[in-house]
Amino acid sequence: MTTTPFHDPNVKTAFNAFPDDLRPTLLRLREMIFDTAARTPDVGALEETLKWGQPAYLTPQTKSGSTLRLGMPKTGGVALYAHCQTTIISDFASQFAQDFAIEGNRAVHLPADSDLAEAPLRQLIHSALTYHLK
Repeated sequence: MTTTPFHDPNVKTAFNAFPDDLRPTLLRLREMIFDTAARTPDVGALEETLKWGQPAYLTPQTKSGSTLRLGMPKTGGVALYAHCQTTIISDFASQFAQDFAIEGNRAVHLPADSDLAEAPLRQLIHSALTYHLK
């Protein structure tokens, strides 16, 4: 897997601040977000920035999607956050609740030491990046 370069030094600093045991999983999710965006027509270039101190991914060029964020939930592991007033997480949960820890309408929690279930997570990322195209 290639590594997408950081264009915002603040985002790079945020990733460097994540604990060593969580950083690889968060970086893997980051790459899945960029790769999914690149493979999805109508998404356009992503903007990687910080929202609430967490790495966040927006589609400012096309406005096709809703913001995704990466972070660490208080319960441990890592999380992929979506805007809580969208149906992104609830739609995902309707298909995959038995396979993932879901936090209401706002996040999917993942243990840092496990293999990522790439296909469903890419589906979640795709849904967020194209949310406004429905």
